[in-house]
Amino acid sequence: MRLTKQTDYALRIMLYLGSFPDRVISTEEISSAYRISNNHLAKIVHMLGKLGYIEVKRGRQGGIRMAMAPEQINVGEFVRKVEPDFHIVECFSGAKNKCEITRACTLIQPLKEARDAFLDSLGQYTIADLFTPRSTPRYRKRFLQLVSSE
Repeated sequence: MRLTKQTDYALRIMLYLGSFPDRVISTEEISSAYRISNNHLAKIVHMLGKLGYIEVKRGRQGGIRMAMAPEQINVGEFVRKVEPDFHIVECFSGAKNKCEITRACTLIQPLKEARDAFLDSLGQYTIADLFTPRSTPRYRKRFLQLVSSE
């Protein structure tokens, strides 16, 4: 399985926000820390806001923060909503499928089961599970180092 950059960046945004739960954080800060285009990040932030995962505050004192507790955000569900598709092979894409052996193919079911197992495994975690008393300070320290090295 491979996740798109969109999903990777969306998860990174949640890690960043979860590391600083008491702050409203600018997209520029996150963009700087991860060295991601601010325009690309803004599109993902917009999507996460529409999905209800983050709260977007506009204006001079604006920024973003989590819209719900990390314990309420299931990683598997999050990935399912953020990832544009899970067409790991051509035949999963319905109308775009041009594979000549689809009707006879016995590989489709095992691949679907593998995809579902991947997502089910992620579904065992919440965003809060990604933070431990040891990891949170390490995240904060690393993020602050990245931002200050600009």
